[in-house]
Order: sequence, then C-alpha cells, then structure tokens
Amino acid sequence: MHMTISGHHLTVTEPMRDYVTAKLSKLERHYEQITQIAVILSVDKLVQKAEATVHAVGADLFANAEHEDLYAAIDALSDKLDRQIIKHKEKNRGH
Repeated sequence: MHMTISGHHLTVTEPMRDYVTAKLSKLERHYEQITQIAVILSVDKLVQKAEATVHAVGADLFANAEHEDLYAAIDALSDKLDRQIIKHKEKNRGH
C-alpha cells in the first residue's frame, strides 16, 4: 500500500505523518487489496480538515472529516473509511 500525505496551509510534521500512517494502516486488516491512499490535511481558520482518497481493487473511496482538533479529525476520517471499506467488501462478497 502506497500512502501520500500532504498539507494545505500547514506543514505536515513527523508525528502527524506517523499518526496518519498508524491509523490508516489498520484499513488493510479489513481489505488487503488497497493499492494507494492519498491524504490531505488542511486548516481553514479554526476548522481542521482531513480528507482521503483510497484506491482499491474495484473501487475508489473518498471521505473527509472536520474537527477543531486535527488528530480528532484524523480519527473520524479513519472510522469513515473503515465503514466504507467494510461495506465495499461485503458488497463484493455477495457477488
């Protein structure tokens, strides 16, 4: 799995990069066929945003999350992507 992490109006520090990598690497436990993840972290006034695009075999999934704390936004993003991947996997299993 190839992961790209970029920042918009902020510099991505090493602890942020490690946290995003740790959270989103858990997605492979549910679906092993993830090829690439692109994450964009951004700041707009007092709102911290995290958005990600997951390229997997058979689907391209997108999720975004906003929160006052960037780490909480990353947590919410991870949860949303987790639910989407499980739903995609269940849909494919039915076919």
